Amino acid sequence: MLPSPNVLEINSLQPLLQLHEATLESLRHTKNLLAFSGGGDSTALFFLLKEHNIPFDIAHVNYQTREQSNAEESYAKELAQTHQKQLFTFTCKLDESNFEHQARGARYTFFEKIIQEQGYDTLLSAHHLNDQLEWFLMQLTRGAGLVEMLGMQEVEERESYTIVRPLLHVSKKTLLAYLQEHNIHYFNDESNDSLKHLRNQFRHTYATPLIEAYEDGIAKSFAYLKEDRKRLLPHEVMRIKDLFVLPKDSDDLINIRHIDKIAKQLGVLLSKAQRDEILKTKECVISGKIAICFEEEKIFIAPYQTEDMDKKFKELCRKERIPSKIRPYLYTAGVDPSALR
Repeated sequence: MLPSPNVLEINSLQPLLQLHEATLESLRHTKNLLAFSGGGDSTALFFLLKEHNIPFDIAHVNYQTREQSNAEESYAKELAQTHQKQLFTFTCKLDESNFEHQARGARYTFFEKIIQEQGYDTLLSAHHLNDQLEWFLMQLTRGAGLVEMLGMQEVEERESYTIVRPLLHVSKKTLLAYLQEHNIHYFNDESNDSLKHLRNQFRHTYATPLIEAYEDGIAKSFAYLKEDRKRLLPHEVMRIKDLFVLPKDSDDLINIRHIDKIAKQLGVLLSKAQRDEILKTKECVISGKIAICFEEEKIFIAPYQTEDMDKKFKELCRKERIPSKIRPYLYTAGVDPSALR
């Protein structure tokens, strides 16, 4: 697990790009994969990682949606060859309906396949301050709580790897200035200007004007809010392999915040409807992937599985009051139910 960050300022650009020292130091000792599109954000991160002597390889997805898609892939190949990076590419064609959701699913399936096969520890993403504010504002309008509004974290633990977003507190304007100062080529994705996507509407109508006017204050506010977020997250979670057991709070708002964080670690982003279902039923399976069960004093969360179990194991689970939807995972993972006392 990566340590909590402290701020380090680098001198290559005014205003200074603020990168987190502890995060950078940890990345020098892990095997890193950069999600690279060829756009300004990931290109800036590519050269900043090199500047800080961080080892990494790159992964590029070609969605074949624009004339320059192939040129972006060629640019990824050129950078990989020039700077001696291993390159992984994936080409796909997706339906236009709900494209962003499909693209995200295809992208992360590809990244996670590489991570598993090649043994990478971290996935580096070039999300920045503008992205963070866009997400915050979108969640704000949907009636979300603080944990959901701060969904983007600089260091986010997943099931078998860690997502690191080193630029999360750096503005888009600062990144573009860095690219211009160093005369670095990048591609501009014109689809980001289209207002047919809700996120672009938030970007151009609200987030960008706010950051241009109040960048320093917004960055400081996110830093304070993230400290507040830590206080809302569980401190007594028991984890055995991919089984999580946490104390049940009398406040369901606190419970669902904890569940939301754990579900994300197991690869599931909960929707509002799913959160409502969890709190209403207190025992359900979400997306066919994870089982969530409330007991008198505990909440159990584990990958959902169906498996025939022997009678002795079933009886042991019954004595230990293990929910029925959780038992198959314990059985297949070789977890002793008595270890959950």
